[in-house]
Amino acid sequence: MCGITAYLGSKEAAEILLGGLARLEYRGYDSAGIAICNKGKMSVKKKVGKVKELKSIASTVEGNIGIGHTRWATHGEPNERNAHPHLSSDSGFALVHNGIIENFIPLRESLMRKGYKFVSETDTEVLVKLIEDVMKSTGLSLEEAVRQALSQVVGAYGICICSRDDPDILIAARLGSPLILGIGEQEWFVASDASAFLEYTRHVVHLNDGEMVVIRRNVGYQVSTTQGTTLNPAIVELEGTLDQVKAEEQEEMQIEKGGFKHFMLKEIMEQPVALENCMRGRVKQLVGPPDNQFTLLQRLQVLLSLEREILTSFQSAKRIIICACGTSWHAGLVGEYMLESLCKIPVEIEYASEFRYRSVVLRPDEDIVMVISQSGETADTLAALRHAKQAGCLVIGICNTVGSTIARETDGGIYLHAGPEIGVASTKAFTAQVLVLAMLALRIAQGRTIPDDEYKMLVKELSKLPSRITKILSENEAKICEIAKVYRYAHHCLFLGRGYNYPVALEGALKMKEISYIHAEGYPAAEMKHGPIALIDNLMPVVFIAMQDSIYDKVKSNIMEVRARKGCVIAITDEGNTELESLCEYVIHIPKVSECVSPILTVVPLQLLSYHIAVMRGCDVDMPRNLAKSVTTE
Repeated sequence: MCGITAYLGSKEAAEILLGGLARLEYRGYDSAGIAICNKGKMSVKKKVGKVKELKSIASTVEGNIGIGHTRWATHGEPNERNAHPHLSSDSGFALVHNGIIENFIPLRESLMRKGYKFVSETDTEVLVKLIEDVMKSTGLSLEEAVRQALSQVVGAYGICICSRDDPDILIAARLGSPLILGIGEQEWFVASDASAFLEYTRHVVHLNDGEMVVIRRNVGYQVSTTQGTTLNPAIVELEGTLDQVKAEEQEEMQIEKGGFKHFMLKEIMEQPVALENCMRGRVKQLVGPPDNQFTLLQRLQVLLSLEREILTSFQSAKRIIICACGTSWHAGLVGEYMLESLCKIPVEIEYASEFRYRSVVLRPDEDIVMVISQSGETADTLAALRHAKQAGCLVIGICNTVGSTIARETDGGIYLHAGPEIGVASTKAFTAQVLVLAMLALRIAQGRTIPDDEYKMLVKELSKLPSRITKILSENEAKICEIAKVYRYAHHCLFLGRGYNYPVALEGALKMKEISYIHAEGYPAAEMKHGPIALIDNLMPVVFIAMQDSIYDKVKSNIMEVRARKGCVIAITDEGNTELESLCEYVIHIPKVSECVSPILTVVPLQLLSYHIAVMRGCDVDMPRNLAKSVTTE
C-alpha cells in the first residue's frame, strides 16, 4: 500500500518527487523519504508522518535523479529507521519497495551469518542487502544483481533503485504491486500511480508482473522480464480527469479541498455530481419514445463491439460471483440483492481475500466473476481476478481509476466516473458502485425478468438520485451535527437494517470504525436477538435503517425491542413517516424511493454522522490511523 515515485532527467528531482509523493499519500502516510544522487553523493532524507513534514527538510536537495516513498507500515513500526529509502551497507545504492517479502526471515538470517548488519526491522532492507551480497559475491552489475536477487524472493514487490556510483541509471521491477513508467522528453518517471507524474507526461508503459525496466540517461529505457527476456511493450496515452486540465490546475483538482475542511466532507457533498457523471450517457429519463434507454457496458480494454456478447453472457449465466474487499464488498452485497431480485440470477458475494484461498468450484461455461475496486489496484481483488481468469471464467470489473490494473486485466467492465476520491474512507465511490450495479441489473433484466413499467419507473428513479441526495445533504446536516454532539463520546454503536439496507448497516458501521475509532458493528436487524442485544443499554446508540418497505413492520418491532432495554435509537426513514417519533431519540427523514434504490440514499446520513462524530473527537478524518486508501499488499 506504499507509494513509489522516481525521476531521471534534467530537472531538479526533489520538487518532482515531493509533488508525486503528495499525490500518492493516499497509499500510506506513516513516513516518507527520498534519495537523490548528485556529484558522487547519495542524499537521503526521511521523516515520520506526512509528506509535508518531509518537504520541510528535503525540498532543497539538489540532483536530477532520485527515488521517493510514502509508507504504510507492514514490517516494523513507523519511525525513521524503518522509513524508505533503504541503503546498501556502503550507501552505494538506495531502494524503495511496496509489497511484502514473505521469505525475508530466512534471507535475513542467511545474510546475518555472512556478517551483514541491519538497522531496520523491515523486509525491504533484507532485499537491499541481498542485492548487495549478490554484487559482492558474483561481481555482477547492479542490473544483473537485481535480477538474481529477485529470483530468490517469495512474495510481492514493486521496487525502484538508484545508484550513487552510476547516477545515470534507474531500475524498477514489479510482481503483484503496480508500477508505471512515464516517458517524457529525455526524462523518465516511475510511480505506483500515474497521478504522480501526469503534469509532466501522459505517455506511459504499464509494467506487468515479472517485468523490469532499466532507464539510462541519454539512452532511454528497456523493458524486459526479470529473467532477462527483452520486451517491446506498447506506449499508452492516458486519458481521464488529470489529462483534461492544464498542469497548474491538476494540483488543485486532485489535492485541494475546494473550501471544505476535509476531503471526506468534500466527497460526501460531491455525490450528486459524481452520480450524474456516473449516469452520463448511460441513463436517460424515459419521457420520450419507448426505446429511449441507456447504454451501460463500456469496454475497459477490448472493443465496444463486444458489448452485446458480454450482455448475452450475463443473460445466460447460471451464476454470478462478486469479489471485493471493504466498502466495495458492501456495494457488492447490495448488488447481490439487486441481481437476484431483478434478474433472477443466483449471485454469490465473496471476500476477495478468502476467494483466492478457498477451493471455490468455478464453472467457466456457467459462471461470470465480477471484481469491484475503487482504485483498481486492490491486491486481494487482483488475485481473485487472476484466479478466475486462470479457471477460464469471464471476468468483469467495476472500478474508478482509468488505466488501473483491474481495468487492463479484466475482460470488460464499467468505470464509475465518480472523480478522484482522496479521503481514505470511501463515500462517493460506494454510492457510484451501487449505482453501477443497479444500472447493470436493469440492463440485464430489461425485457426479460421485470415488466416494462417497472423498468421505466426504476430508470426514472435513478435519474432523480442526484437531486434527492442534494435534498438529504441540505436538510439533514444540522440535525446530524446535533446527534453527533450527543453521541461523540460513545464507546460502542450498533447499525441495523434488513433486506437491501443490511449492507448499508455494515457500511455505516465501517465508516464509524474507520474515522472515529468508535467500535461499531452492523447486523441484520433480526439478528440482534441472537447475541448483540446483550450489549444494549442506555449508553449505546443503535442506528436503524427503517424505510417503509416490504419488511418495515419487522424493523419497527426490532426498534421496540431495543427501546424495551433502554437503548438509544436513531432512525432513518421515509419523508412523511411520523410513526417512529415516539420510539426514537432522533429520526432522519429522506425521500421515499424503491427498495432496490434506497441504499444509495440511506447511506448518506450515515456518512455524515460518522464524519461529524470523528471531527468532534479530534480524529484525522482524511488519514485515519493504520489505514491507507489503496490496499496493494496482502
